[in-house]
Amino acid sequence: MGKKGSPNFQYVQKPKIGKSGGMLLIWDPTVFVLEEAVQKKYFLAIKGMWKGKSKQSVIVNVYGPHKDKDKKVFWPSLESIMTLSDVEWVIGGDFNEVRTEDERQNCEFSKRREKMFNEFIEKCHLIDIPLCGKRFTRISDDGRKLSKLDRFLVSEDFLHSWGDVSVTSLDRRTSDPSPLILRDNNADFGPKPFKIFDLWIETKEVDSIIVEAWRKPFFGS
Repeated sequence: MGKKGSPNFQYVQKPKIGKSGGMLLIWDPTVFVLEEAVQKKYFLAIKGMWKGKSKQSVIVNVYGPHKDKDKKVFWPSLESIMTLSDVEWVIGGDFNEVRTEDERQNCEFSKRREKMFNEFIEKCHLIDIPLCGKRFTRISDDGRKLSKLDRFLVSEDFLHSWGDVSVTSLDRRTSDPSPLILRDNNADFGPKPFKIFDLWIETKEVDSIIVEAWRKPFFGS
């Protein structure tokens, strides 16, 4: 959320409670201008403007609860701040829940909790950005238990504004879950040197056409 090497970062934090870890949001004020920060039991949110963008953005750092009784409070609490219109939403972190049964292996799965999570996403019109690099974000020390508890959910307005975005999972080194990066893939490298369509690949003669073209002499760059 800032320029590499910038010394002028700002932040808001939520201290840990008991064994539950705290939360931290950091940004570069030359890129993102803060207007308001909101702190709740299970999440930390900031609202502001990205330089060069016309809409307000709300970025939410989530650390979801484990117990069912707390989850019943968590989802309405998170939903209650999403009443703002004409705002781009980015919600990321550890939701402590999965969307489908195949997002867990050798772990307890609850159809009821899954339904609550998916209903929240649908009701708030959020989009789950697919995870690149790895299938799971949590792995037990013995390597048997695997789950995808961490993700980024964004609004349609965010995708319309930023375009091509992706979420990449990095190697676990200093943290329990795999760190996730939400990246803007829009980079202008100039005109594309060539194009290929998927339909061409499905053509039976495509291999021979490529081989024949490769063998032909050419002149120039």
